[in-house]
Amino acid sequence: MKKILQTVTAVTVMSLVFGVAEAKTPKNSLVIAQNIDDIVSIDPAQAYEFSSGELIANIYDQLVEYDATDTTKLAPGLAESWKIDGADKTITFKLRPGVKFHSGNPLRAEDVEYSFERVVKLNKAPAFILTQLGWTPENVDSMVETDGSNVIIQYKGDFAPSFVMNVLASRPAAIVDAKEVSSHEVDNDLGNAWLNRNTAGTGPFKLRTYRPAELIMMDANKDYFLGAPKMKSVVIRHVAEAATQRLLLTSGDVDMAMNLTPDQVEGLKSNDDINVEQFPQAAVHFLSFNQKIDALTEKAIWEASRYLVDYDGMTSTFLKGQMQTHQAFWPAGFPGSLDETPYTYDIEKARSILKDAGVKLPMTITLDVINSAPFTDMAQALQATFAQVGINFEILPGTGAQVITKYRARTHQAMLLYWGPDFMDPHSNAKAFSYNADNSDENYQSTTSWRNAWQPSDKLNKMTMAALGEQDSDKRNDMYLELQKGVQTDSPIIIMFQATKQVAMNKKVKGFVNGAISDYVFYRLVTK
Repeated sequence: MKKILQTVTAVTVMSLVFGVAEAKTPKNSLVIAQNIDDIVSIDPAQAYEFSSGELIANIYDQLVEYDATDTTKLAPGLAESWKIDGADKTITFKLRPGVKFHSGNPLRAEDVEYSFERVVKLNKAPAFILTQLGWTPENVDSMVETDGSNVIIQYKGDFAPSFVMNVLASRPAAIVDAKEVSSHEVDNDLGNAWLNRNTAGTGPFKLRTYRPAELIMMDANKDYFLGAPKMKSVVIRHVAEAATQRLLLTSGDVDMAMNLTPDQVEGLKSNDDINVEQFPQAAVHFLSFNQKIDALTEKAIWEASRYLVDYDGMTSTFLKGQMQTHQAFWPAGFPGSLDETPYTYDIEKARSILKDAGVKLPMTITLDVINSAPFTDMAQALQATFAQVGINFEILPGTGAQVITKYRARTHQAMLLYWGPDFMDPHSNAKAFSYNADNSDENYQSTTSWRNAWQPSDKLNKMTMAALGEQDSDKRNDMYLELQKGVQTDSPIIIMFQATKQVAMNKKVKGFVNGAISDYVFYRLVTK
């Protein structure tokens, strides 16, 4: 009955959106069914969820970016050219002329300066991506300067210039309309409250409507500097149930379904009107234990857990085609990845490890999980295998936003979640998994290590920062391999899988781009 009501509600909303009784999608609109309840913020200075990344990628631009035409190559964005001075640790960007924000305001160097300053000064979840360049609230004014249509970026640290460029192509480096945003500042919030319900970008689409965990509507920016999108609008309807997404797709009420389960994908093979495309992803999925819980600091639990995951059982059934076994923090397919998978499902080995360590069993651990497929299925599979050695998971389902907010507050016990790199450099994940020099509650960090209250050894901490500054690419990759082995063998973070995204769409849909991370999902080339 619940699923029927959800389906009726979803179809009703589509009818209201397009003003027709039978909500078949218009030729000039792309309509998507997707679970978007993970969104906590849509302000580029705060947004740190997968779905918000997709939104920002289509509404904002950076100085340099990975574009829809090739998500593997760094390309000019709002900057038409740049000059790198590695010795002086400066990069000078020349802005592209004639670019306008959605408000009609022209792009200025001062907008870049304001955008970077507000990220650093707001100090929200993704701020660390920019502050690792040595920027602080006290010095960012002098680290980012303007000269006419030029922006001069300075950085501190022995970084390869390619690393700095990737940082400047990341999500929090998106450029906002300073005049528009500053006009909505309240109580010195730098427009944060306003930007959590509105947008102020230059991108191919502009926001028309945003209703959290319900609906996103975007209109094409006909003046976009790389050319107007083919679709006049994009509608993303929050549909949590995968079965409802499939029903809406097969009935023609949406053009794309983003979160189908493998069995639903399999059932579409005989439907000549539907194509299913696969996109390799950089996201890794893990089980972790909060080290604020005394009972979970026992290393034998960490080690045994690696043998209590039925890797093959899950990837051959409900994760088939959507995940592959991967046990290291940097995804396979990218330089520096550790592709060895030394752990297999072995109940007796896990039981022996726990017994030899004298772990008191049984024990009950709460497990937070996003209340949708495949996360609930994964949680139930873990619950079944861990129970065989006396570790009983009490599953606590919640919306994506609820689970992530709890995780950031470090109030969980065990967590089933995922992590995607903020930019395509191994340091993005190394900083998240193998570094935590200050584990205090006051020192919030957007990392898996800090959020699980785990402080790696001095060796791992030092090597993480040393790898960041290593100029020799082969030596650098070797250092990341060693870091991954350290986390793989001795941490409360059990990395299990790497994702592959399956997107089902009407066969008329062409040109959809889904790169390795959520920041590389683009709609501007889509045609129907």
